[in-house]
Amino acid sequence: MAGLVLLGVLALAAGGCACVVWAERGGPRWVRYVATVTLAASELVRRSGKNRRRNLNRPTGDGD
Repeated sequence: MAGLVLLGVLALAAGGCACVVWAERGGPRWVRYVATVTLAASELVRRSGKNRRRNLNRPTGDGD
C-alpha cells in the first residue's frame, strides 16, 4: 500500500515538472496553473528543509 502511495506521489511530481517545462514553452492555461502550483509547492518544501536545518544547528542551551 505504501508503495502505491509513493508511486502516486512520484507520478504527480513528474507530471508537475512536465507542466513547468510545457508552461515555459507557452502551453495552455491549465498547464500554467499546474506549473504555478508545482513551483509553489516546491518552494514550501525548500523552505521547510531550510527551517529544519536551522533548528538542528541551534544550540540546545543545556550547558553542554
